[in-house]
Amino acid sequence: MKANAWQQDQEYLSLVEDLLEQPAVQKLANYTQHHHSDRLQHSIAVSFDSYELAKKMKLDYKSVARAGLLHDLFYYDWRTTKFNLGSHAFIHPRVALRNAEKITELNAMEKDIILKHMFGATLALPKYRESLLVSLVDDYEAEHEFFAPLRKKADGLYHKIKVRVSI
Repeated sequence: MKANAWQQDQEYLSLVEDLLEQPAVQKLANYTQHHHSDRLQHSIAVSFDSYELAKKMKLDYKSVARAGLLHDLFYYDWRTTKFNLGSHAFIHPRVALRNAEKITELNAMEKDIILKHMFGATLALPKYRESLLVSLVDDYEAEHEFFAPLRKKADGLYHKIKVRVSI
């Protein structure tokens, strides 16, 4: 996602504005997600990139945008908090769904997107193509966020080497 591109897309904003105004969603900014991003940044990236792809694929981009924003609506550090009922990959989609239902009405697809966004790490099969899309975009964003500083450092080293070699 291009930095802050989502803020320029009026159609996207009209779909998620009510959610972004919710204190429950804003609170996600207080939680680190993939070491180099916060959970709100991550959720917006998943939501917006999924929305753009869903539009191109002629899928339900409204449900994708809204559920993508809410897919990680939980308030604990997943690296340190452990559950007796199962792994974080299994538990947090259920917690996110319960929290999302407290702040907005969800359609069946939005519920499935939130519950199944950990497909691959769990055996919960997505019912809709939109659910699979958000799951794949979530994986992409997680990798991108986690490795971004390493890529930046590697690009800097590459540039230094290239400059030295070309002199």
